[in-house]
Formats: sequence, structure tokens, C-alpha cells
Amino acid sequence: MAVTIKDVARVAGLSIATVSKYMNGGHVLDANREAIEQAISSLGYRVNVIARGLKTRRTMTVGVLIPSIEQIFSTEIIAAVEKKLSEAGFSTIVCDCQLDAELESRKMEILLEKQVDGIIMMPFSGSVEPIQKAIDQGVPVVLIDRKVEGVALDTVLVDNENLACQAVSHLIQAGHRRIGLVLGPEDLYTSRRRFAGYLTACQDHGIPIDPGLIRHSDYQIAGGMEAFVALLDLQDRPTAIFTTNYETTFAAGLVLNERGLDVPQDLSWIGFDSHSMAQIFKPRLTIVAQPVRRIGETAAELILERLCGPDGLSCAVREVILPGQLIAGLSTRSIRPLAD
Repeated sequence: MAVTIKDVARVAGLSIATVSKYMNGGHVLDANREAIEQAISSLGYRVNVIARGLKTRRTMTVGVLIPSIEQIFSTEIIAAVEKKLSEAGFSTIVCDCQLDAELESRKMEILLEKQVDGIIMMPFSGSVEPIQKAIDQGVPVVLIDRKVEGVALDTVLVDNENLACQAVSHLIQAGHRRIGLVLGPEDLYTSRRRFAGYLTACQDHGIPIDPGLIRHSDYQIAGGMEAFVALLDLQDRPTAIFTTNYETTFAAGLVLNERGLDVPQDLSWIGFDSHSMAQIFKPRLTIVAQPVRRIGETAAELILERLCGPDGLSCAVREVILPGQLIAGLSTRSIRPLAD
């Protein structure tokens, strides 16, 4: 005979209402949650998702739409999102738009066809159109890493401009004047904000802007290598370069190895992404570290508040800006003191 929710309530020593609340993603006391989970495990109880969905009009699933599952930044965020949602009884459906705007729109349609309860999205195209499809169906959306003009949605960001400013200022204070910059696509939110930080640092220290030192890539390793090589091949090449995401930073390491350049004697270098990546380079890379796991956790918390919180869909739109950290390594050096 199949185990029922009544059996779980009996073994846990709790009311059916409390167990039902937990099963449907509601908040229960930690002690009750532990008792319910122990009862579920001992009885081998399995939730009938279809039946629950008919009663609650929920599928207990959240869609996660990302530009590319090949990007380490995305996969680390997915892991954090899935863990947080699983703890609340939700499953995830991950969709990869493969850096294709049309596919991004189609994958949004697929998630809506699956009747997901909410969507966490890292926008690729910057278009309102795929997001509007979810809004029109009353499906809450949380954006991560990037804003999209024309919609007011819960958003989780990193303090990109300030972090980029810190990195470039670090190089300027070490005496560097010709500082190369490898960015992502020109129309991408993160690229614009990190470029703004570069400009602010240069302007604050009276450093003229040389457009030839600024290169855009497609935020992939091949594109990052091409942009980095273009800076190295300048007749008056930069004395320092700032690469602004995981792929461009990894690409820079490949190029430096191929050319046999010594860091920091031949070139000072600062990367951007996770602290753990800095450890794979020798000498240890100075890096702007993003709180990648916290980005995913915060996005999951925001969607859960929309789905399960007391105010639900009616609560005010929230923009969460998470701090990062410039972590000094051994990949930069001072080349001359600043002039008075």
C-alpha cells in the first residue's frame, strides 16, 4: 500500500496541515522540518507532483534561463540556485540559450509551456520580449547579473562599476598609465558598467583615455584570446591589462603561456571572477572576486519570496547589489612612483 501524507504526519508526530504546508513549500519550524524529513526518509514517501499541482495550481518548479551552460560563472550560480530551491521543495529546469537571442525567446516559451512557477534569468539579448511573455502570464521573474531596460523586476547584481574602478586604480597607483581593458560585448550591461569603472578610475587620476587600449570580445575564450593578443601586439603596448570576466581572464592566461611572457615583469595583469580561479595561475593572480554563490542564493531567495512569502507577487520590486572584493596576488608590480 502506498505511503500517504497521513502516514508521514503520524510518524513525524505532527498535524497533517503542518506536513502539507511543508510539502507545498511553506515555512515550518526547523524542528518540524527535520521531523518531517526523517519521516519521509524512513517511510520512503514520494510526493505525487501531479496531484499536488492539481490542488495547488503549482508545479513546484522554477526555470533557470542562462546564456551558456559552458560558462563557469553560470554553472556555479545554477548550483547555488538549485541547492537553495531544493531546500524549499522546488525543482529546477535549466535552459541554455547558447548565446542566441532567438533561442533565448524560444527557451522562455518552453519554460512557460512547462508551467514553471517562476523564472530566474541571466538575460543575454537585452530584449524585453522574452521576459514580457512571462510577465503577461503572471509568472514572476528574477534577473541576475544584468538589467534589462523597460521592465521593473527583482534583480541581483554585483557592484561592477566600483569593482572595476578599484582594479584600475590599483594599477594606476602602481605607476601604470597605459592600461589595457578586455570587455565583453558593447551592449551588455556588465560590460558597460565595468567600462564605466575604468573611465572613472582614469578620470579620477588624470589619465587620458586611449581608445586603442579598449577591446571588446564575445565573453568566450577564443574571443578573449583575440582581444588580448590585439593589445599585446600594439606598437606601444600596455604595461598592464585588466580582463573583465572568467573567459577573458582564462584566455589571457593561455596567451601569456603561449608567448612565454613573464607576469608581472613583462606585464601586470588583473582578472575578474572567482577567487578560486586566481589560484591556478603562477604567480597568483590579482583578481576582482565576485560572490558567485551568493548571487545564486540571493536570486533563489527572491523568487521564493515571490512564490511563498506573505506578500507574494504584490511586494515591491527589489534590486540587490552585492559587494565583491579586489584580492591582491602577485601578478602586478610597481613600475614607477606617481608624480606629485
